Amino acid sequence: MADTYTQLYIQIVFSVKGRESLIKKAWKDELYAYIGGIITKQKSKSLAINGMPDHIHIFIGYNPVISIPNLVEEIKTSSNKFLKEKFKAFGFNWQKGYGAFSYSRSQIDPVIKYIGNQEMHHKTRTFKEEYIKMLNDFEINYQEQYLFDFQNISTWDN
Repeated sequence: MADTYTQLYIQIVFSVKGRESLIKKAWKDELYAYIGGIITKQKSKSLAINGMPDHIHIFIGYNPVISIPNLVEEIKTSSNKFLKEKFKAFGFNWQKGYGAFSYSRSQIDPVIKYIGNQEMHHKTRTFKEEYIKMLNDFEINYQEQYLFDFQNISTWDN
């Protein structure tokens, strides 16, 4: 073929270091917009970004000009710096790992709705339960001791 064409949809999930509830409701929208800008700059398309005080879901139309690990690292590094400079969130850091899950075109709308309804989902399910369900649904082998450092704090109390 003379050119390269792709259609890739990826949901990226990661948490705040120590699973602390540090994403403040007052600035989460600005954080999500900033992350959307990073994704655009890396030639991918932001489809949905949302989360809870202790974790984030990012759904993208992925352009493989940058590897997923490099894209996640850019998102984490740049947004971490942004939060410290703009909101003086000096204790804020993202946790090291992440999950990345692929979807077909027919799943775009349900995934966007799922990500948009994070507060509702977490009234009945912890992030640990949500993440383990995702790993199981995608038949990903994992060892529980290497999952995130879970605490069961996921409310917008801060």
